[in-house]
Amino acid sequence: MYIEEMTAKMGEGQGFIAALDQSGGSTPKALKLYGVEESEYSGDAEMFDMVHAMRSRIIQSPSFTGDKVIGAILFEMTMDRDVGGKPTSLFLWEEKDIVPFLKIDKGLEAEANGVQLMKPMPGLDDLLARAAKLHIFGTKERSVINAANPDGIKAVVDQQFEVGEQVIKAGLMPILEPEVTITIADKAEAEAILRDEILAHLDAMDESKQVMLKLSLPTEANFYKPLVDHPRVLKVVALSGGYGRDEANDILSKNTGMIASFSRALSEGLSAQQSEAEFDATLKAAVDSIHAASIAG
Repeated sequence: MYIEEMTAKMGEGQGFIAALDQSGGSTPKALKLYGVEESEYSGDAEMFDMVHAMRSRIIQSPSFTGDKVIGAILFEMTMDRDVGGKPTSLFLWEEKDIVPFLKIDKGLEAEANGVQLMKPMPGLDDLLARAAKLHIFGTKERSVINAANPDGIKAVVDQQFEVGEQVIKAGLMPILEPEVTITIADKAEAEAILRDEILAHLDAMDESKQVMLKLSLPTEANFYKPLVDHPRVLKVVALSGGYGRDEANDILSKNTGMIASFSRALSEGLSAQQSEAEFDATLKAAVDSIHAASIAG
């Protein structure tokens, strides 16, 4: 039953998805922005304890609820830990009415043809089976586009849909994330190639299947509207990609049907040193502004 309820919540989309999935490489930076210096922990175990404490604080905040935050993307270690005495995914769904997703990619290959493909994912079927048992609704898998290279972008999209098919077979909803780096000179050209490649795959998909897409905010407003409207797409979500929250919200609000899936733009301004009242007020301001931008279109 939870699959149908979660699908409906995502499809109606009156809110945004929180990206709480920083992994090994990005965790020290996330902690530093949160006011925790590398000198305050020793080794990976302590580092992941601290980032779990940060995520738990966000998830348990009174302002982090399913009326505005409709989904949350988790790192594998977060899925395997508890929040409020329950597995994180179950706490999100049962206590907060927030749909849980899992980041499944293992990082990026070295750049070739202007893109970075995903590294191999050994044991993915086992991970997906574990996720399904914990009522995880879907997955997220990221690759990166650094140039308007048709061969490279085709390879990225082919790989994304191949992994997406494996996720669908496991009974989960894939969020395909071919991120276009926002600072490249040929961003608009890369977006045009990417949109055409994605549309070709969507048009070839079986009518019984759907995917979600997580895309960089486009150069031209509503450029991804054909993807938003495609029957094989449950939802298109936007990553902040390095934009500050205000700029990301401004761009997002001009894109009809896209909702946010922000990470840095969500946690901006949060600090380990804040009192609970200060923390909750800061998070509430972020949630309210991102929610408003997500439903503006």
